[in-house]
Parts: sequence; C-alpha cells; structure tokens
Amino acid sequence: MGKWTRRGFIAAGLVGGGVLAVGVGIREGHRAPKLAHLVADEDETLVNVWVKLSPDNTITAIVPHSEMGQGVFTSMAQMLADEMDADWEKVTFEQAPAHEGYANYPLGREFILGDTKVPGFVQDSLNGGFLRIAQSMGLQITGGSTAVRFTGMGGMRIAGAAAREMIVKAAAKEWDVKASELSTRKSMVLHEASGREAPYAEFAERAGKMSPPTQPKLKTPEEFTLMGKSLPRFDIPSKTDGTAEFGIDVDLPGMKYAAVMGAPVLGAETISVDDTYARDMPGVIKILDKGAFLAVVADGYWQAENAIRQLDVTWSETGAENLDQAEIFARMRSAIDDADGKGEEDVAIGNVRRASESAARVYEVEYSVPFLAHAAMEPLNATAWLRDGKIDLWSGLQNPLAVRDEIAGAYDVKKHDVTVHNVLLGGGFGRRSNPDYPLMAVEIAKEFDHPVKMIWSREQDTQQDWYRPASVSRFKAGLDANGMPVSWDNMFTEKHDPPEASHIPYKIDNQLIQYTNAEHHIRFGPWRSVDHTQHGFFIESFIDELADQAGMDGYAYRRKLLEHSPRYIAVLDAAAKAADWGREVPEGHGLGIALVDSFGTAVAQVVEVDVAGPEPRVVHVWCAADPGYAMNPDGFIAQIESGIIYGLTAALYGDITIEGGAVVQSNFHDYPMLRIDESPQISVEIINSGAKVGGGGEPGTPPIAPALANAVFAATGVRVRSQPIANFKEGLS
Repeated sequence: MGKWTRRGFIAAGLVGGGVLAVGVGIREGHRAPKLAHLVADEDETLVNVWVKLSPDNTITAIVPHSEMGQGVFTSMAQMLADEMDADWEKVTFEQAPAHEGYANYPLGREFILGDTKVPGFVQDSLNGGFLRIAQSMGLQITGGSTAVRFTGMGGMRIAGAAAREMIVKAAAKEWDVKASELSTRKSMVLHEASGREAPYAEFAERAGKMSPPTQPKLKTPEEFTLMGKSLPRFDIPSKTDGTAEFGIDVDLPGMKYAAVMGAPVLGAETISVDDTYARDMPGVIKILDKGAFLAVVADGYWQAENAIRQLDVTWSETGAENLDQAEIFARMRSAIDDADGKGEEDVAIGNVRRASESAARVYEVEYSVPFLAHAAMEPLNATAWLRDGKIDLWSGLQNPLAVRDEIAGAYDVKKHDVTVHNVLLGGGFGRRSNPDYPLMAVEIAKEFDHPVKMIWSREQDTQQDWYRPASVSRFKAGLDANGMPVSWDNMFTEKHDPPEASHIPYKIDNQLIQYTNAEHHIRFGPWRSVDHTQHGFFIESFIDELADQAGMDGYAYRRKLLEHSPRYIAVLDAAAKAADWGREVPEGHGLGIALVDSFGTAVAQVVEVDVAGPEPRVVHVWCAADPGYAMNPDGFIAQIESGIIYGLTAALYGDITIEGGAVVQSNFHDYPMLRIDESPQISVEIINSGAKVGGGGEPGTPPIAPALANAVFAATGVRVRSQPIANFKEGLS
C-alpha cells in the first residue's frame, strides 16, 4: 500500500481542477456487459460489476479480495446483500478474477478521498479515474484491514444499493407503475397496491441494461437486516470437511514438483554447483541453476527436497557476509546519534526544546524490536503451466491482479495471456502480497511442457522472507512536578507504513517525532499491522514508564492524558472494567494495559501474566475494541483474537537474528509459535460507537506486546524494553 501514501497528489488531480478533463474520457460508465463473460454463464445477468443474478434468484457478490482466514467473502456479501434487501439464504459469493476489469478502485477511492464530499455530477468521472489508477497499479490487494472499511463501505454497499434501485426501476417499467410505489424484501419486488410480487431474477435482464446509479440511497444502521449480525461464514464448511482448496492442494494432470534454495545472504548468486549425488537420486528430473536460486524438479516433492539438500553450492560474496545482528543494531543507534535531533520530521507541535528546558525533569529511554518472519502455516507455493504462448498460475495470493501483471511484464506476454487462479491462503499476514515466489514458479516451469508445483520448505520460508523491520526508538519526555508530560521527543529508525503509526493519541502540547534509517541488506515487507506493531510497543511501554515515574498506575495515567477523547476513554474503561483493574492478583502475577488506535479501530487490552515459571505465561487477555460498527460481530471478534495470538507469539518468541549476513533461524524449533496449551483465555468486547467504520484484521495485534511488557513490570518490577519478552529473565540474578 506504500504507493498510496501520497494521497494528496492523486486526490488533487481528481477532485481539483482536473476533474472535468478526467470526466471527458474515463467515466466508469456501465462496465458489466463487457465483463459478464468473465463471471457469468449465459443464463446469468451481471447487474453491475459486483452483483450477479441467476435465474433461480440466487445473488452472487463478486468479491475483489482474497480469503486468508479473515472471512472476507462473508462480510463483503453481507454488506452487499443487506443494501440489496436480499434473502440471505439465496446469497453466495465469487472471487473476482485477476483481470483489470476487477481492479479494486473502491479501495483506492476510499483510501484517498475518505469522507470528502464530492458533487454528484462528477461521481462517474471520479470512479473512472480511480479505476484507471487501480488498473495501472494492479490494485486488487487484500491487506491493511481495508476490506470492510474501504471495499465494503465504498464498493459492496453501493453496488448492492445500486442493484436494488436498478431492479426496482426495471420492475416499475415492466409493471407500468411508479418506482416509488414498489418495495423490496428478501430478493422480492412488491407492489402493495395491486398485491403483485416477483423475484429479482424476473427483472434481471432489463436491469442489467441500465447504467448503475453512482449515489444510490444507503441504509442507516437502524435499517440494517444483515449488517451487524453474526452470520455463518461461507468458508467454514469446506475447511471443516477438507474440500477447501489451498495452493498446496492444487493437483493437475502430469504435474511435477520443485523444491528451491535461495542464497543464504541476500543478493548473492551461485558461483558453482556440484550436483553429482543429487542428479542420480530417485525421481529427480532436472536441476536448475537460476543464479539467485536453485531448483530441483522431481516426480514428488519429498524427492525434490531430499535432492536439493545434497547440492554443494558456492555462493558469491556481497559484502554483507560479516554483518551480524549486533552490528545492525549498532548502525541503527549510530544513525540516531548522527541525526542528533535533526532527522526526518514526522510530527512537530509546539516547542519541544523550550518545554524540555523548563520541565521539572526529563526522562529518557530506548526500546528495540527485532526482525520478524511471517511464518504462515501454509508454506509458500505456486503451480505454473506454460503452454501455447500462455501462462497459468495457481497460488494463494494477496494481490492476484498485480501478480498477473508482473508475470506478463517479466515474460513479455500479453496480460490476457496470463491467467491467475487464486485459491485460499493458509495465512498471509502481508507475505503473500509479494510476487517473488509466483515469479520463481513461472521461471522454473518455463523449462517444461507440463505443470510444475513449486513448494518452499519451512526453512526457505523462514530464511528467504521479507521481514518485519527491526527498529530502535528513543524517547525523551519533559515532566512537570506531578510527573505529567509537557514535551514528547521521539527519534526512531525504519519508517514505512502507515504514516500515522508513530503518532500518539495522548494530549501533549509539545511534540517532536522524527526518524532516520540505517543501511543493511535485510529486506522488509508488510507484516500484520505494519509499523503499528513496532510503535505500539514503543509508545505504550514508554507511557507506562511515565506513569510509574508519576507514581500513578498505567490506566489512571492514560485516562488523564485522554480527557480530550471520549472514544479512547470508552475502550480503555471497558478493558479495565472487564479485567477488574486494580484487583489483587496472585503472587507472581501482574496486570498490564495498553491502547492503540490503528486502521480506524481503537483497541485497549489488559494482560494478566504469570511469571512464576521459567518463562512468562499469559493467563488472560481482556480486549475492548471500537471499530465504529462491527459488520459481522463474530467474525470481528475472531479477527481480534487472531491478531492477539499472532502478536503474542511475536512478543514472546519472535526473533529473526543475523549471523554472517544470513538468517539463523530455520524452522519452528528455533522460531517457535505459540502453542494451543500456551494460549490465554481471551475476552473481547465490541463497542459500536458510530465512528467511521474501521478494520478488524490488524488492530488486535499492536497493543498486546506493550500490555504484556507492562504486566511483566507489574509482576516483577523489571522493565522489558526489547523483544522477545520471554527472554526478560536473562541476566537477572
């Protein structure tokens, strides 16, 4: 999503003086007739791009997102169906094809324009403009908690409401009555005066010839019949009975398997490969040296994997072979030192220097977090088949349209000659938004006339990742005589997305937040909650330290600094109340609290930790979350719980370390995941405040690490300023 952070530039071109020129040539118009062949059978009608009607009155929501456990097919269909007054028993979904006609322009539009009011006469022009932008960027991404809050609010709801209006208009013409005399209910059109009623499907053909309204009337929450309800998810039955197809399940006639090996130090290439033993192993078909990586193609995956482990490879040197973890962090600290308070400016409010000089005292501290891998349960994989000048790819991808375009560009074929079959993802967390592994699959498969399924081993998945960046963050707070902050000075390394992650929710009159970067070769990629995961830990740990300096508990201190924000106080109070904050806890236990607003959802969490054993064990997590409005409460809670477990795993154990320029960790024995017997009880309370709708997939992750660290301090008096937190007892006597 980094390309979208310069939203002002794009918005200016579309909303400002250029909007009329844009409107002349690139109105969105009625695109459904041109796209029907992609998603509809001959007897089906594509009413608008996102809505399909079948003769049996089944309504299909065309969803431009990938399913990786978050329930997006259900929530998108739910939002569309509610606005359409559909019978939920006759609603289903279809994943949008990786085709430019299904570029997700509602996502881009909502991200850039948000609540900006736009005159009705330019709506079609704006949609056309954003469609072109989305197409040029191959925008069909699932990530950033954008599905419900952007695609759902700006796409699915509008599509459903527009389809309903089109069907009503078609029925009015068919029955020769006024549209205002008609009503709808459960996929039926009703004319109360005459007692006539008919299913939507009866008017599908006529409606499909109409241009969709760009500003249909949307329901208010009081009118919702499906939104706000915990409807069963579409994907659960097939995942339960084993019929769900993930990338790892793809099986094609004549398919062979490939195992791969990347350079241990990023950027290195092969100098020599001794395959004397490997090439004669059973089932081995071919050994490929692609420079940056090696591949063994065999009859079966295990045969390929066994063979690739027998290769004797000499890799080139890149200059990073002497770089280790300590040196990388030393470079980060040196970069902060060298910036000397003059880094890249992120936030500047008031006068921090003057406020610090007049403060009763200044409190300083430093935090750090390590690199993290994604560790999705389904290892990376992709199946490719090149034939007759065309390319087919089967994989679980977070941005299938962009992958299609990348493949077409890399192999100089027409985009329409590349077909991406996107399947379910066994975890994504940002990793499957990168096209590196599907491109590798195509590169291998081009050597053969049959399909080849490439599977990364867990070792390759761990050591060839695009990692959550390591980072160092330093704070200085000027405190008054009561220990309350009069200034907030923060310098950190590695700023990526979203830009507001380092901003604080607390009312402090003087703030200076800056950043700098340090050179190293470790590549980074989006990781669940992106920069919020680092800054959530940094900010909420530091706030807790300031509370201790003031002689106050973390809850009361935060509450005092949030008097300007009833929304934040509400989630903070709800979490504290649920946990019975202030109660006496057993010996060796502690309570910690944290609050982070990310992706439009405010989340407060309280952790109870038990530190009596060799490692801290989280007993219970209480969470209060305000997404504005939870479209599917059960699905939202599941996402928050998932985010908590993912963040807790990272906080306790996550640590990708570098030695000799290479990643040390290789599998779950040295990069452990939280096991079911280690998982805490989790209680989630939803607050539907009516604020703008926020996301659910990522906001549960950022508060858990600081809440845990603060709980450890409450139990032991030891401040944890780095992760993994499970190591906090090391070095203590």
